[in-house]
Amino acid sequence: MAAHRSQTRAVASTFAAVLVAVTLYSSGPAGADPVALPATPGDAVQQMIDLSRQSEQLNQQALDAEADLDAKLGAQHDADVKHGSAQAQLDAARAEVRRYQPMIDRTAIAAYQGARTNRLFAVLVSDSPQQLLDQMSTLDVMSAQTQEQLDKFRHVTDVASAAETEARSAADSARAAADKADAVRADLRHKQDDLSGAVSRVIEAWGKLSATDRAGLAGSPFPPGFDRDTLLQGLVPGSGTSALAAGLTRVGDPYVWGATGPSQFDCSGLVQWAFKQVGKNVPRTSSAQASYGTPVKKEDLQPGDVVFFYPEISHVGIYAGNGLMLHASTFGVPVAVAPMSSTPYHSARRY
Repeated sequence: MAAHRSQTRAVASTFAAVLVAVTLYSSGPAGADPVALPATPGDAVQQMIDLSRQSEQLNQQALDAEADLDAKLGAQHDADVKHGSAQAQLDAARAEVRRYQPMIDRTAIAAYQGARTNRLFAVLVSDSPQQLLDQMSTLDVMSAQTQEQLDKFRHVTDVASAAETEARSAADSARAAADKADAVRADLRHKQDDLSGAVSRVIEAWGKLSATDRAGLAGSPFPPGFDRDTLLQGLVPGSGTSALAAGLTRVGDPYVWGATGPSQFDCSGLVQWAFKQVGKNVPRTSSAQASYGTPVKKEDLQPGDVVFFYPEISHVGIYAGNGLMLHASTFGVPVAVAPMSSTPYHSARRY
């Protein structure tokens, strides 16, 4: 189980770098259609933006699938541990049954062969009142001991039966958890394949842009009039504003699918990294980050709040005041401060 989880995390940590390295020298996955040539430079840039948007969606979906797999592997581990414990209890209960079984067998055989252990038999075979009392006392002791043994046997068999039921249920749960993990693992591989193809098409489109178009796509790191020092006045340690301050130190770093820093990021990786610098461990994906912290109305946004975009919440940034956000936008566009109005707004949270 630990090996499965470590393998998953290792794949996740290297996936983006491998994707970029491979697709830089590839025209796309086998069978994939090449990117059609745009008619104008403006069309080329728009094509790049559209393809990048698709790749960003797939990137977040793959990250969600990875997180789901990690949760399923955790559930499988817990189910395996429970099954192991239940099986150990069953083995111990069966051992107790075996310990009492010879005594029960002897009692059953004696009864079958006609052993006389009741008081009437003592009266019939006694030669004197004292002998009668002695025999009745002995029979009482034997009866009490036999009954005690029988009671213990019934108890251990009941325990064994309950343990067997628990072990069977735990085994079923472990198998179900393993099946779910396998299904999510297959889904993750499928999404990673889709992302690989999308990345290839993005890089192909980017390669067809002129140097001027690439520079125009990248834009400037800060909008005109952006005043970082004024924005960060009254900084409170551990606050969203302090996370924003940390994130602003990464302006100019490249966007890379699946990257979480410290010098390259995707959108949710930048948010996670920025808040980690101020001691807050937020979830990895944009959809999970949208459930963290507390909701904030758009009109109540403050610098350091986390803002989400698109209906499926496939993009995220950190609010930087005056309708601006810090974000890792897309391939070919470094981490920058940009207007929020350029992206369909969804919601916001305060961490």
